[in-house]
Amino acid sequence: MLLRAIKAEVLKCCRAPVWLAFLVLPVFPAVLGTFNYLGNLEVLEDQWYSLWSQHTLFSSMFFLPALFGVFCAWQWRLEHTDHNWNAALTAPVPVGTLYLAKLAVDAVVSLLAMAFIGVLFVLSGKVAGITAPLPPELPRWLLFGALGGVVVCAVQLFFSLAIRAFAPPVAMALVGGVFGLMVTSQGWGAAFPYSLLALGMAANNPRMELPLPAFLAGCAVYLVLAAALSIRWLSRRDVSTA
Repeated sequence: MLLRAIKAEVLKCCRAPVWLAFLVLPVFPAVLGTFNYLGNLEVLEDQWYSLWSQHTLFSSMFFLPALFGVFCAWQWRLEHTDHNWNAALTAPVPVGTLYLAKLAVDAVVSLLAMAFIGVLFVLSGKVAGITAPLPPELPRWLLFGALGGVVVCAVQLFFSLAIRAFAPPVAMALVGGVFGLMVTSQGWGAAFPYSLLALGMAANNPRMELPLPAFLAGCAVYLVLAAALSIRWLSRRDVSTA
């Protein structure tokens, strides 16, 4: 049942214009971060690590939260329009399966976004003239960043489910991203869902030692909490007023 629901979500996504955001938004932090790095070479002397700090400063705070916010809002957009909730909630698919199918697609999207960011990072480093070997931590940054991205998507799915309008959940994602980096800088990154993205990517501090147990615990707690709230919301929704 879950696999069929995932296939249905993938089919809905195949021709969606929302994919344009995935091709455009990650380019902006790469360009901004690279120019910022080249303009401050006298201070940013750590080559790849300095470049990563500039890339992730912009991406983890603005562009990635916006990207995930837009995608999650679009995922529920089809149900929110016309009377599609009537069809969705009367279909022979448990509401938990409906939510988990969307979250599974989000997990793939988060991995793809991180892979694209990794490619742009390497290309930017070559353009900037960095000749040192790639940092061995790069796969870890991308993997844990993707996990933090899934947590952000889980939270955004709930907001986009509860709020019919498209723009407010996206705005909440942007606010969460900015506040999340502030919380991370104070050492409380594992306690706030949007901070998990910046924490996993080692945003603006690539030499930081990731507090892995706290990070994984924070991811697990917010994933379970967001899923439980979303499934409960769906279970209590009245089809006649959907």
